[in-house]
Amino acid sequence: MPASPDMASDLDDVAFLGRLSEALSTTIEDQTRPLFDAAGIVVPVKSCSLLTALAKAGEASAADLARALGQSHQLVVQKCPALLRLGLITQQADPGDARRKLFRITDEGQDQLARIAAYSERIGGVYRTLFEEVGDVHGAILRTLAALEERPLRDRIEDQN
Repeated sequence: MPASPDMASDLDDVAFLGRLSEALSTTIEDQTRPLFDAAGIVVPVKSCSLLTALAKAGEASAADLARALGQSHQLVVQKCPALLRLGLITQQADPGDARRKLFRITDEGQDQLARIAAYSERIGGVYRTLFEEVGDVHGAILRTLAALEERPLRDRIEDQN
């Protein structure tokens, strides 16, 4: 049974900000994939920042990458197999700790980063034009994240009482 128009608008309520943020992320990912394909970018859309962080580090463990990205260790570990399969990164045991795996970017990974950089220049202009239409979403997200880091929802809800 399809959702009624009233139900859809209820789900767009401010109380469902997380759902709306996820919907925006999914829409961007879905619309980016064909653009990546046209640019010869094989990196999964949500793994570009991981590849970039690894290139910057030179060599890193999943825990190092998670810290650099502000993401969970589990999320980073979930993204690595696809990058390994695509030949964009390598993995080897840490000589100082056999339990720890170290990742490095490959030449193919570097080539993909160059393609991502060229794409980023173009899409940056597209986003700036979009923001002229709808407002600075990027800035709003950064400000919201900073405000929630400074004062979490838990503290804010106590202020409502």
